[in-house]
Amino acid sequence: MSQVSREELKIVQHKAVLVALIEQHEKDLVDDPLAELQGLAETAGAQIVGRLTQTRRSPDPAMCLGSGKVEELKALVEETGAEVVIFDNALSPSQGRNLERELNRIIVDRSEVILDIFASRARTYEAKLQVELAQMLYLRPRLKRMWTHLERIEGGIGAGRGPGEKQIETDRRLIDKRIDELRRKLAEVTAHRQRMVSQRTDHKTVSLVGYTNAGKSTLMNALTGADVYVADQLFATLDTRTRKWELPGWGEVLLSDTVGFIRKLPHHLVASFKSTLEEARHADLLLHVVDSSHPEAELQIETVHQVLDEIGVERTNMILVLNKADAVTDRSIVDVLRVKHESAVAISAVTREGFDRLANMVAKQLGEGFLSLRIMGNVSNGRIGPFLAEHAQISRQEYTETQVIFECLLPRSLMYRLREFDVSIEPIVGTR
Repeated sequence: MSQVSREELKIVQHKAVLVALIEQHEKDLVDDPLAELQGLAETAGAQIVGRLTQTRRSPDPAMCLGSGKVEELKALVEETGAEVVIFDNALSPSQGRNLERELNRIIVDRSEVILDIFASRARTYEAKLQVELAQMLYLRPRLKRMWTHLERIEGGIGAGRGPGEKQIETDRRLIDKRIDELRRKLAEVTAHRQRMVSQRTDHKTVSLVGYTNAGKSTLMNALTGADVYVADQLFATLDTRTRKWELPGWGEVLLSDTVGFIRKLPHHLVASFKSTLEEARHADLLLHVVDSSHPEAELQIETVHQVLDEIGVERTNMILVLNKADAVTDRSIVDVLRVKHESAVAISAVTREGFDRLANMVAKQLGEGFLSLRIMGNVSNGRIGPFLAEHAQISRQEYTETQVIFECLLPRSLMYRLREFDVSIEPIVGTR
């Protein structure tokens, strides 16, 4: 089979062989080292026709795999008629170039597959900017590999290279210009999002985070009645959505869904999506949603923790939500997770099992440092209303002929301020 040019090839509907180089210290981390890559490749539309793994102390600097394994891979590619080889590892530009020369096939690494998926799923202006920036940053050091068929353009005299410069250098300048432009536009979007998020003082905010396909969007739909797109796919949604959630015993809070995380998430994507994750950074509470039926749930929990740390999100106020309890065949697995992780609750976003427990835990943690009060003042008192609207979480407001009555949650630290107003105060039973 002749080599397919990179310009002509898309992963969609092409035969692919999956490859993973497993370093010694990683060999016991997962049961099937190619399972997640297969999910990514199928999400991108590839037809999987072969799989190959090798365990080594470290990747080979030239081709990632050892020379004997490369020969085995070459035979597998010929036997299956594969048009593309997808590596679970992040390949250096020289490794990719050497493998393409040796195998006479297009070589794609894990990062490139994830970038392709993100590009196909981006819907909003912000997400499209983020994905394109990540693509440009990924592409820039690999230009030499993409343009190996081009020679120096003839021409140019003396020190001024003019049209005699390499096409790769022209492309590099164009990419650098586009990267600067994308960063400028994203900085504007980020500044706008930061202002929006930081100005949300009238509602407490709760943010859903978690591994991709853990069920965050399904949970958001169930809790808020939102219409967030749901599919049994990796990275089904990329864009942050915020909806109101009526929390029993508390009132309305703002619930945000965020992009899912994954192992070996390309650094460029993490950097590009930091602005989207402003919701998580500024949230009063995080709900870390986990697929408790997944055999590698513990590893996925650790991955999410690592990404949160990388983007600077505090994990001190977080509830672990063990989702998909209806799909768990061995309940002892959930019990072990609950014992190992504090503030954990088992639920099912599909059957709504555990929703009451989840709501109570959220209300309790949001209520730390708050007092639940009934505040009564003269109907002509025009100062107490604006004060409470700015500083309290008002759940009920009632007017009679002579009185205005507020039921609200007020920070303990602001109790002394009520002395400024001519009001009566009663604690509500069940004060937090």
